[in-house]
Amino acid sequence: MRATGPITLLCVLLAGVALAEAPMSSPHPAPRPAASQTEIPPQIAQAPTATPLIRPRQRPAGFVTEAVQIAAVPAPDMAVLPASSPRPLPRPKGLGAQIEQVAAAQPDPDPAPTRKSKKKKESRKGSVCGDPSIRGQELPPVTSKTKGCGIAEPVRVTAIDGIPFSQPATIDCDTALALKRWMHEGMRPAFGNREVVQLHIFGSYMCRSRNNVRGAKVSEHGRGKAVDIAGFVFSDGKEWTIARDYNKQIRRAQKAACGIFGTTLGPGSDGYHEDHLHFDTAERRGSAYCR
Repeated sequence: MRATGPITLLCVLLAGVALAEAPMSSPHPAPRPAASQTEIPPQIAQAPTATPLIRPRQRPAGFVTEAVQIAAVPAPDMAVLPASSPRPLPRPKGLGAQIEQVAAAQPDPDPAPTRKSKKKKESRKGSVCGDPSIRGQELPPVTSKTKGCGIAEPVRVTAIDGIPFSQPATIDCDTALALKRWMHEGMRPAFGNREVVQLHIFGSYMCRSRNNVRGAKVSEHGRGKAVDIAGFVFSDGKEWTIARDYNKQIRRAQKAACGIFGTTLGPGSDGYHEDHLHFDTAERRGSAYCR
């Protein structure tokens, strides 16, 4: 009991000292005065609250290591690509010929008809000898009991280059094409400003002998290779005939036919062609026969 007495006394003394030094009030901060709250400017009091700063989330642990490992794995396609730029292989031999054969075997596409192609098709209708400017019709082969007469591929020509004939001329295409050439290169230049609007045809196909002489060779008329011209009608209504108007212009036109035709005959040649010009496409050795 003696030991506890002094200890108890010491505790009492220490408690008294602590109570003597304790503060009189709570340690919390004192509130602001009311006057200071009323003096805050309105613009500051009404200012919107600032948006808090958003920071990115922290990367998971080990993310960088996994990304590096994924990037290190090559793509499937890249693994088989060559180191250098690929070049096309050379064509096999004979490939071009095979392509052409296949293309030739394919039917040509039927293009939509245009106005130009339709007009061209219409212009060829009614033409002969593959020339749209030679109008007429194709005829069946002309045969004859007389040896040497006949036409294998006759045509019945009614006009050339818009110039109608006084009567159709039954001839072959060689003669028709030669006649067209003469009209371009001989007749028109010879007549100058005079425009021919009709060609007077005197004769064409006829199975007969030359100059109608009995026993003579078959005339080129009997082969469809000859045409006789008797005169010309012009745009002013005038008409020149070989029988009445064998003038300088007609002579010039006749001379221009020499070479285009194998034979050219007119007035003064042999007494049988005083009223017409005879043109034929007979094949002759050497130069043409022109009288």
